[in-house]
Amino acid sequence: MLEKIDLTKKCSKQEFREAMKQLEPQFAKLQRECQKKKIPIMIVFEGWGAAGKGTLINQLIHPLDPRGFQVFSTQRESEEERLRPFMWRFWTKIPPKGKMHVFDRSWYQKVILEQVDGSLNHMDVTNAYNEIVNFEQNLTVDGTLIIKFFLHISKEEQKKRFDKLESSKETSWRVTKKDWSNHKHYKEILPIMDDMMLHTDTDFAPWTIVEANDNQYALVKVMSHVIRCMQEALGKESILENKKIEWTEPGNINLKNGALAAVDLSKKLTKTEYKKRLKELQDKIRTMHSEMYRERVPVVLAFEGWDAGGKGGAIKRITECMDPRGYEVIPTASPNAVEREYHYLWRFWRKMPKAGHMAIFDRTWYGRVMVERIEGFCTEAEWKRAYNEINKMEQNLVNAGCVVIKFWMHIDKDEQKRRFEERQQNPEKQWKITEEDWRNREKWDQYEEAVDEMLVRTSTANAPWIIVEGNDKLYARIKVLETVVDALEKALKRKS
Repeated sequence: MLEKIDLTKKCSKQEFREAMKQLEPQFAKLQRECQKKKIPIMIVFEGWGAAGKGTLINQLIHPLDPRGFQVFSTQRESEEERLRPFMWRFWTKIPPKGKMHVFDRSWYQKVILEQVDGSLNHMDVTNAYNEIVNFEQNLTVDGTLIIKFFLHISKEEQKKRFDKLESSKETSWRVTKKDWSNHKHYKEILPIMDDMMLHTDTDFAPWTIVEANDNQYALVKVMSHVIRCMQEALGKESILENKKIEWTEPGNINLKNGALAAVDLSKKLTKTEYKKRLKELQDKIRTMHSEMYRERVPVVLAFEGWDAGGKGGAIKRITECMDPRGYEVIPTASPNAVEREYHYLWRFWRKMPKAGHMAIFDRTWYGRVMVERIEGFCTEAEWKRAYNEINKMEQNLVNAGCVVIKFWMHIDKDEQKRRFEERQQNPEKQWKITEEDWRNREKWDQYEEAVDEMLVRTSTANAPWIIVEGNDKLYARIKVLETVVDALEKALKRKS
């Protein structure tokens, strides 16, 4: 791909001045219009060392209102970032609605650099590209405009620029031994760059190759393309309609038809059995929590279920035997004003645990396909595509070594009514019951249909749903603990 690019293209000073007179005011106006329409924009610059990314970014943002953009320079991962899933540090940097984020190198750096270093195998590369495409797809279908540039220069031009940088004391530090090594292996690295663009050039986030031997030509091409993309985004109701993205059904699913109807809610435990098993399991979790920390195994426990289904009680039995410094319980409510400005997965990515820690979600990202679906807080297109988005996010976590366990705490309608009434009559528990709980109960059948579809479409081999028979609280708590112990034992065994 890259070897076929004509790098002799140039722009005269006169042509450059005339072009910028036209382009700069247009660009500034479009920034204001995109802010009004609340369109988030991400502009990504990748390319060869010394291709001019920094200079180009500085020139590109010159006509813009600085309050409306932010520039990020992506370096190698920090120690903190290495303890997180691959895409975590970029999910935390996505723009809110109406803002523009510009990336001087991006999520592609890890894949490029580690392939050059030889530290990624084929499976790692494939997983990384899948995660990147999923990340960009999630954002674009939610309304984000992603514009990606690869700045291409010849080997000869790169050497000339390295020599010029090294000739000045002020800039010599910018050229490293690694840069010269990569320059020496330019021809070997070229196919890696080609492969990266081949696997990540999509309808919703295509690559634009910029012939960057001539800086003026490169800037005119970049600004012209950004303007066209912004005009196109403003001319459509949504990026999804604009790009006509074809969605495929998520693979690797355990298909369970009518999952809830088949659940046996008569299962019980005696208090004697419960106390005995509780002590045994909590002792195991206490020990494995320390091992999990030593072996740097991250864990995500996701709890969903009917109101009064026993989520809080199960979570309490897990956490009361663990070191509180090594876990966090995250209760999930309706998104606040700030959270609504971002992609719906953003607030959950921010809470994902680093290696060796556990995050316990009391209600989760599955609100998208349950309450938001039923109550009309998102469109049908949004909740339908969420199944695929969620499956991919959970696979990202698994790829990063995370143990993901999802519990559906299941009770029948009569048991829920009994627990609601018990809460209302107990002054110490009245805070647990609200008018909203009763209103949700009236939509039981709609929720049951949504839950069945959710369980079928998002129970995957690597992040399966565990349906917990919850009419008997004692039985439910033990099943949850047994599931956690079993999953941690397997994860630690794989590490040993």
